Amino acid sequence: MCGISGFNWKDEQRVASMVTTLTHRGPDAQGVFVDAGISLGHNRLSVIDLSSDANQPMHNNDKTLTIVFNGEIYNFRELRKELEGMYAFRTKSDTEVILAGYKMWGEGVVDRLNGMFAFAIWDRQKQKLFCARDRAGIKPFYYFWDGKRFIFASEIKGILKHDVPRTLNIEAFNHYMRVLYVPEPMTMMRDIYKLPPKHTLTLKDGDLSVAEYCDEPSEVQPRSYKEAVSMLREKVISAVGRQLVSDVPVGVYLSGGIDSSAVLFSMTQFNKNAETFSVGFDLGTGEESEKFNSDLRLAKQTAEFFGVKHNQILISAKDARNHLEEVIGACDDPISNPTSVAMMLLARFAKDKVSVVLTGSGGDELFGGYDRYRAALAAYYYKKLPGALRSLGDIHPKVAKLDYQSGSDFLARVMFEKDPRLSKVLSPSVFKDDSFSKQYFEERYISQCSGDLADCLMETDQKSWLPDHFFMLSDKMSMSSALEERVPLTDNELIAFSQSLPRSYKLDLFRTKKILKDAFRDDLPGFLFDQPKRGWFSPGAKWLRNKEFAGFAKEVLSKDYYKGTKDLFNWMEVEDMLEKHVSKDAYNLTILWAILTFQVWARTYEIEI
Repeated sequence: MCGISGFNWKDEQRVASMVTTLTHRGPDAQGVFVDAGISLGHNRLSVIDLSSDANQPMHNNDKTLTIVFNGEIYNFRELRKELEGMYAFRTKSDTEVILAGYKMWGEGVVDRLNGMFAFAIWDRQKQKLFCARDRAGIKPFYYFWDGKRFIFASEIKGILKHDVPRTLNIEAFNHYMRVLYVPEPMTMMRDIYKLPPKHTLTLKDGDLSVAEYCDEPSEVQPRSYKEAVSMLREKVISAVGRQLVSDVPVGVYLSGGIDSSAVLFSMTQFNKNAETFSVGFDLGTGEESEKFNSDLRLAKQTAEFFGVKHNQILISAKDARNHLEEVIGACDDPISNPTSVAMMLLARFAKDKVSVVLTGSGGDELFGGYDRYRAALAAYYYKKLPGALRSLGDIHPKVAKLDYQSGSDFLARVMFEKDPRLSKVLSPSVFKDDSFSKQYFEERYISQCSGDLADCLMETDQKSWLPDHFFMLSDKMSMSSALEERVPLTDNELIAFSQSLPRSYKLDLFRTKKILKDAFRDDLPGFLFDQPKRGWFSPGAKWLRNKEFAGFAKEVLSKDYYKGTKDLFNWMEVEDMLEKHVSKDAYNLTILWAILTFQVWARTYEIEI
């Protein structure tokens, strides 16, 4: 895991400044390469082949190719065997395998890589820069392009070492206020973009092109649900085994859920001395400590079940207040999620013992773990009823909610902040109604789906929420402490296998994540299967009511906090929402945290409106 940066002209001092800015991503080594028409920088977190020979930027044998690479390639050993007769390897690193693969297969190398990655390869002979991002969108790739200058980096902070505009993207702002993150390819800055997952970018002769590369189909199709259950168990264990490749210690982030517990079980098939890490919340009497720490208790019990060493920390309201500005500044783009503080402090805690952690992220999105998918399925079935029967829905409001006009209309119901609230807090000069966001999600994701409504929501989450919200947040929080976070449940083989399965194998009206639960039912402690579905959430609502935190929130949620945003919001309405939330007359966490996050972000990055 590392940080990459560069641009399409020669300037050693400027690229060195980008490298310095990204030191937290790779404190073990730094390097730059400059030549006519190119400057490349790299920050290294040493995980595979710890020798200096594997430092970057790395050249191929005849120095016609130069790469900067962030991530891990889990099938690099297999690819290396395939290439050994055609390339003289000098290191044991996965980085050199990408170089050798590009030399042999050209841009088709991305189709062969199983891993998480963002990289840039400079082809000196062709005077071409080739960049790529992994299928699931685990690793970030940001870029600026004005028709002449191309600048890229693992974090926007690197790009901002150049003289580039810091102008607010109003379209992105409206999406953010609805879904709490900025969907690709936009960022909150108007001229900076994200390379979408499963895409390549090529810059040659002043022309920039972005293209999607192909899916990897599942090699074997199961003939029955029983066979699919057995295959999934084997594939998860194999994926975890692949992702244990490391020359430094590896641990597991353990929650009280099936996903991370399945990852832990799979890890114990290779390493009985696994070490686990969990985070909970320090709450006072009457603050529902049991509710917010149920996962912490279950994680400890699960670790004891497997006989592994367990580590845990507690986060307080004071911790949230002391670290929130640091957390938001680390994110590059605003992502409104109160658990972000816990994510950063957990990474800092784990880094003292390991340099790599495995997580269970992605299981819900790939295998149907959220209740909103069941609601979508119910709505899909309801929509197929004759009109006369559907008209009975007017009798009961819960039934009436099952009716929907389009996939994006249903997505808005379960995922969007609603217009009546947004129109109160946003200035009329910037507010766009939800048809704007509905159209974006419909055209970019939902219209591309051929399954039922539940399928479409899962696919949309895999392509949007997972990479643009969760993976971007977890990347920034872990890499702020130079901790590499791996997600074996989004291994290439598991993504392909999930896509090959019928929706009925994943969920029905009564069960979520059916196949993953059944795959590990005999391997995990029984108490995990009796738990209700809980998202990982933090006591953000309580923090806003904490005296010290509330004072900070009141300062941030005002027109005087940052002059650049004073005309974006109706501050009287915002202040009224905060007052009612603190007094417990209303629950306004979601919208208040979104504005709070945006405010701190805008002032930190000196955004212009």
